[in-house]
Amino acid sequence: MKQNRIGQIFLLAASLGALLTTSCTTKVAAADTNNNYDVPGMKPGIHLVSPLPAGDWTLATGDYANTRFSPLNKINTENVKNLHLIASHNDGIPHGFEGGPLFVNNTLYMIEPFPNDLVAFGFDKVGISKKWFYSPNPSNRAVGIACCDVVNRGGTYAGGKIVYNILDDYTVAVDANTGREIWRTKVGDPNLGETETMAPQIVKNIVFVGISGGELGVRGRLTALDLQSGKILWRAYNTGPDSDCLIGPDFKPFYKKDQGQNLGVSTWGPDQWKRGGAPVWGWISYDPGLNLIYYGTGNTGPWDEDERPGDNKWAITIWARDATTGQAKWAWQALPHAGWDYDQVAENVLFDMEWQGRMRKVLINTGKAGYAVLMDRETGELLSAEPFQPVTWSTGYDLKTGLPNMVANLETHRGKMITGICPSNVGAKNYEPDAFSPRTGLLYIPARNICMDKEDTPVNYIAGTPYVGAKVLNIKGPGGYQGELVAWDVAHAKKLWGIKEADLGLNSGVLATAGDIVFYGTMDNYFRAVDARDGKLLWETKLGSGLVSDPMTFLGPDGKQYIAVYAGIGGALGSVAFKSISEQDPYAALGAAAAEANIKNKTGPGGALYVFGY
Repeated sequence: MKQNRIGQIFLLAASLGALLTTSCTTKVAAADTNNNYDVPGMKPGIHLVSPLPAGDWTLATGDYANTRFSPLNKINTENVKNLHLIASHNDGIPHGFEGGPLFVNNTLYMIEPFPNDLVAFGFDKVGISKKWFYSPNPSNRAVGIACCDVVNRGGTYAGGKIVYNILDDYTVAVDANTGREIWRTKVGDPNLGETETMAPQIVKNIVFVGISGGELGVRGRLTALDLQSGKILWRAYNTGPDSDCLIGPDFKPFYKKDQGQNLGVSTWGPDQWKRGGAPVWGWISYDPGLNLIYYGTGNTGPWDEDERPGDNKWAITIWARDATTGQAKWAWQALPHAGWDYDQVAENVLFDMEWQGRMRKVLINTGKAGYAVLMDRETGELLSAEPFQPVTWSTGYDLKTGLPNMVANLETHRGKMITGICPSNVGAKNYEPDAFSPRTGLLYIPARNICMDKEDTPVNYIAGTPYVGAKVLNIKGPGGYQGELVAWDVAHAKKLWGIKEADLGLNSGVLATAGDIVFYGTMDNYFRAVDARDGKLLWETKLGSGLVSDPMTFLGPDGKQYIAVYAGIGGALGSVAFKSISEQDPYAALGAAAAEANIKNKTGPGGALYVFGY
């Protein structure tokens, strides 16, 4: 696909007993003497490491450890069949509704795609009523810049404020009671191809935000803001010299391949690091005991491998940093150099568990590359890496070197179409978050089985325009299905069971609860509840649009448990449902149109908030 076609695709896609939290800290389930956070029925050998959302839902990620597990069990396997619609709000914005609502002090907060309005609803047993409405009035300039639909992945509540990002590169703090804007801080520049789509994370009065734009040659980074004033405290870049990357004497990567000075410069061609991508647009985890944050970086820019010789650090990397200073503790580059668009921005789920005879502080990450990666989060050591969907680009990881065993004939270059690369650029899983249940020991993964053919093409860098250098065709993966909810046995590094979707990939986040239920959505409009132990379908309902969002749960003022979710198709994969994207052009939407050619027959745009109760 020629570069002007990719630019057109970008423009088309973008034009399309209650415990109630009253402070910036999530309420805590019962804690043991080791400062771990246990819940009844927890599987032996597992400990949680951060507070759980036991009443309100104040963080976009649910909890600091990104488990997306709720200790609420009033909705359970016996009564979930009685769920019914309690309330809804339809705003009709025809773009992807990613992320999910917040619930604080009997108020539901909904953040919309561009123009990124924030709506507060009072909640009671008879439904919801609008309390106030805040509009940030972002610049339309960002709409033509955004890579993969004008989405927003949610906000965070802390210190009486709702904090979230708006597409034209501002982070805003809004008074949670009145809707008054408290501060607004510029964190990027759309003229350089930068946009803001991620949900911020807030730790000890520090707001963490990244940047989007890996397909436009941005220079990825994490920015820390002061919660009270919005002042920028520090920035940690993902390319460039060590001083820019906040790499100092405490930086101790586990593997030799990641050790050395100024690798963010020396592993690139001359000045290529200045436009090398590696954005931060996913999720940020926090370990209160170690005071470390964890996050991943996105793809290299451009996709054309011939344009950028070297390992290209620190793209496609998991970072561990001091949450206060930003200084790097360790880093692991999951995939050096490659141009398959395998972002590593998926959430890092944190917990402690027994591994091969001893307790380890671990994180698990299921990224676009198709591997469930288990690591020691203190040191960055790779403990296991096994595929959770079909993978052809690699035969596995060498745990001694931390490097993948690459399949050489699937590396791409200019002038030749390479076929049968699995997963495709849309990933075996992308931003949509997993959920981990300490009661089952299972990680629930919203996965995709899509492969691709790819050919690299020459590309020139022009600030604020697509910088891809490839044409890509997505195809259905082996096995006759495109999506699968995977129940991953972390202790044994293998799939225990899966629920397959034949025609469309999965693009919804997952919620697990102490009622032993897993909630998730499909792109053809279904919202489902399945048994967390065996995957048996317990309940489903069909909504007004496809789901690319993250369900959440909370306790209402009546002491009952409720479930809330957005419906609204869109995002990178779901944008093929838009009328402006032609399914007749298999290269449209960065190649996704070929795999999702049937999506217009199954869903259509439309954004709404739904609340369910029993």
